[in-house]
Amino acid sequence: MTNPVLVILAAGMGSRYGGMKQIDGVGSHGEPIIDFSIYDAYQAGFRKVVLIIKKEHEELFRKALTDRVQAGGMEVEFAYQDMNDLPEGFTVPEGRVKPWGTTHALLACRNIVKEPFAIINADDFYGRNAYQVVYNFLKNDVSDDHYAMVGFKCLNTLTANGTVTRGVCEEKNGNLSHIVEVQKIALKDDHAVYEDNGEWKPLSDDALVSMNFWGFTPKIFDELEPIFTDFLKNNIDKNPMKCEHVIPTAVGDLVADGRITVKMLSSSDKWFGVTYKEDKPDVVAKIQAKKDAGEYPDVLWK
Repeated sequence: MTNPVLVILAAGMGSRYGGMKQIDGVGSHGEPIIDFSIYDAYQAGFRKVVLIIKKEHEELFRKALTDRVQAGGMEVEFAYQDMNDLPEGFTVPEGRVKPWGTTHALLACRNIVKEPFAIINADDFYGRNAYQVVYNFLKNDVSDDHYAMVGFKCLNTLTANGTVTRGVCEEKNGNLSHIVEVQKIALKDDHAVYEDNGEWKPLSDDALVSMNFWGFTPKIFDELEPIFTDFLKNNIDKNPMKCEHVIPTAVGDLVADGRITVKMLSSSDKWFGVTYKEDKPDVVAKIQAKKDAGEYPDVLWK
């Protein structure tokens, strides 16, 4: 059976962070989070990574990351997210600079990825266990209508430095039954809350949330194309500058329609990431603690 591929969403603008956080160094040798993600994936068995980036950032990624990773044994390919890559009949509204969201980003590799694959965000640290469980699923259980999601407890995915958006999940018989994108989730008094019409309401600390860690086959591209086309039909005139479509919404629609099932995998590791610049010192300290504990070598790729 073909070996699964790792796909990384790395074309985001980092508007809340204020820069190219995908390759901002957090390790003792300037390694970005994405470097540790690829290393963890390699340890789990992945041997190829596809980076979805903006074409103009390719040289930055080569210098900061991929030349080193390739020398360490991981095959690297780039897919380019282009705002103008739209279904027939649609054009980018004049003045729009915001990308179309993660559904559109994933479609950027539709002609490149031919194997079962995992997809992750570039700026999230998921922990090695997450790669092991999804790799095992992709090797043994995935099919064209049976996918997987690695979920994390909501409380373990929050930052003290602002609000976040998460896909909050419900499961039934081990599969995803419902997912809803909840915006403005925050940490207050060590518990999860979210803003609803100006009022803060509690959210279960243990609720499983999507951190965009999925296991798919290439069949997902055929499912996503009509979903994204419908989204443009319904939204491009109403919100031309900012409308976007995200993978959890697409997966939720496919589950609701009975077109796919999604096995809920969970990771024993604690997620962390850099949503805001203020998150960085905490991430740097946690990465160093993992190196000190021997979970990572001082130099990742030798």
